[in-house]
This record gives sequence, structure tokens and C-alpha cells, in this order.
Amino acid sequence: MLLPLMLLSAAGFTVLTTEFILVGLLPSLARDLGVSVSQAGLLVTLFAFAVAASGPFLTAYFSRFERKRLFIVVLLLFAASNLLAAMAPNLGVMALARLIPALGVPVFWALASETAVDLAGQERAGRAISVISFGVICATVIGVPTGTLIADAFGWRAAFVALAIASVLKATLLFVFLPDSRSAQPQMKLRHQFLVLRDPRVGGHVLLSVILFTGMFTAYTYLADMFERLAGFNGSVVGWALMAFGAVGLIGNTLGGRIVDRNPLVASLIFSVPMAIGLVLVVPAVQSLPLFAVTLALWGITQAALFPVSHVRVMKSAPQAPAFAASLNISGANLGIGVGAIVGGQVIDAVGVGGLGYAAAGIVAVSVLLGFVLMSAGKPAEAAVVATGESEAEPAMDCVS
Repeated sequence: MLLPLMLLSAAGFTVLTTEFILVGLLPSLARDLGVSVSQAGLLVTLFAFAVAASGPFLTAYFSRFERKRLFIVVLLLFAASNLLAAMAPNLGVMALARLIPALGVPVFWALASETAVDLAGQERAGRAISVISFGVICATVIGVPTGTLIADAFGWRAAFVALAIASVLKATLLFVFLPDSRSAQPQMKLRHQFLVLRDPRVGGHVLLSVILFTGMFTAYTYLADMFERLAGFNGSVVGWALMAFGAVGLIGNTLGGRIVDRNPLVASLIFSVPMAIGLVLVVPAVQSLPLFAVTLALWGITQAALFPVSHVRVMKSAPQAPAFAASLNISGANLGIGVGAIVGGQVIDAVGVGGLGYAAAGIVAVSVLLGFVLMSAGKPAEAAVVATGESEAEPAMDCVS
């Protein structure tokens, strides 16, 4: 069981590094392409909104295909798009290069999550997702900071070339070592998967992810810019600071994976409240390097924990269609990422980088209030969707009508 999970985690590292790489490259990319940082930040929004819009539909359709081949195709698509990004002469071509892999993120992440849970069992879903999420954390620990260091030494285009090479290598590893697999559960017809949206609690959980990730990425999208303009770090120091921020996330990923299986909503609140506190303190703490480090550690740990927590929380809200539920969370999270990038850019233009932490904390506080509302609503009912989906589920090859 462990080897397939680690292979998927390694592939997820490349997939999520491709998504988040701009966090460390925005200042240099904006300067080279002749646009402002807030304008370049719209590339993050484009990627996120494309994921949000396409995720449920593409995942529901591609869930019928054999997983190994699908994952390999996604990685090769990422390799081609990263090469295009490396050659982009302007913001328009860069936007196209970012749009292509955005279509593959929800398919890979949702089906890899379902595969992980199939391997580990529902009772260990949180730990299985945390293993897969380890790739996400490594994207922030190693991928984004390394891309920043490469950009500082060789230019931001070199970072995309490195990502293209990594995508091909991960596709090769999956081809050689990952066993062929399909979902362990009979696949529901496409229209039956969408019936989970009739449960208002599922919608509530997705909305919670939207708001939470909006708050997270209002500040995180511009973290490199915060390091440069608030803390006065140069390019190489920014890379190491991003690596330290991601490294503490390893703690959060482990904690989130262990706590979430007991009560997903409680776990979400446990990490959201201290993250909001860390976001409020990050700007005042910049005057003292030790205090700044502690504040960033609090932010990094809690943010990393909320990746697996949010994913498992939404998947468990619709256990009759876990891959589709995972795609809903990915769409919700990326909608939040896109909105957060816009909000953060507007905050920078209006009041400066120093306002990012306060704005982000306020949005996270709204997610906490929604979490309490969902707790009062009780557990999601499987009801009609289960009856319809299970009674009419068909073999994987015939699942789409």
C-alpha cells in the first residue's frame, strides 16, 4: 500500500508545485514581462478559476478511466505546458501556459485521493490523504522555494524548465512502478454523481473551503512580495524563507491527517483560529526577527494542516461519491485561491502589502463562523443520493450515460 501512495505523493508534488510556483516567481516574472505584481497575480487567479470551473465535470467524466494511464497523461500535459511557460514572451502566452495544466489538477488530485482512500480504507482516510498531501507540503517546502532560488540564479524561465523535466521523470516513475488500478467502488453515472449537490450540507462544506482558501491565499499568494517589501529580504533569502515556511508545514500536515478522522469540522476550527491569529500578528512581528519567525511558523503549520483537513472533510460529507466530492473541494479551494489572489492584489493597491495579514484574518474568521453553523446542522445525510447512485451504479467502463 505504501509504495503506490508515495508514488502518487511524488507526482502530486510536481502537480502542486506547478500550481503554486508563481508564489515565489511573481516579483521577477512581473518585472520581466513589464507588468505589476498585482497584474501578474491574476495568473494565479486564472489557474485557480480554471480548476474551479472544470474540476467536477472533468473528474466525473474521467473517473471511468484506468488510473495509471490517466495520471501519466496528466503529467506529460504538465511537462508541455511548463515548457510553453518557459518560452512565454508576454502575459497572454503565459496565461495560456497556465490554463492548460489547470485542467489536469482536479482530475489528478481527486482521483489520486480516491485511490488513496481505496487502498487505506475509510477508517484511515485522513492518514491516507495526509500521505498524498505530503506532496503538497513538499511543493511548499521544496518546490516553490527551489523554484525561487533557481529564478534568482538563472531566471524565472529556468524554474519552468526544471518543472517540465520533473514532470517527465514522475511520469516515467508511475509508468514503471505504479500498478494498474481502477476505483474499488462501482462508478455512478455522471448525472447521479451531481445529485450529491442536492444535500445542502455538502454545499456548506464546499462553501467553507471557498471562504477558508480565500483567506489563506489573500496573503499567501503575495508571501514573496511580503518578504521583499516588509522584511527587506533579497532574492536568495526569500527562497530560503519560503522553504522554512513550508518546512514547518510538515508538522501541520501530520497533525491534520491524524486529527481529521475523529471530527473533520472540529479539526477545521482547531487550525483555522490560530491561523487567523498568526495572520493578524505577521505584520507587527516583522520588527523582530525571532517573533516574525514564530508568527510565520504558526501560520505555516496551521495552513498546511488545513489542506488534508479540508479535503477529507468534504469527501466525508458525500461518502457515496468520494472522488466527485474531492473534485468539489478542489474546485471550491481553487475558487478561493483565485478570489484570494484578487483580494490580495486589491489590498496591495489600496493600502499596501502591510494590509494583507489583516484582510486574510478577517476572511478566515468568517470561515470559522460558518464552521460553527455546519456543526449545528449535524452530519450529512446520504439519503436519496445513495439509494439512487448505488442501485443504478454500473461497471466502470459504462458509468457515463
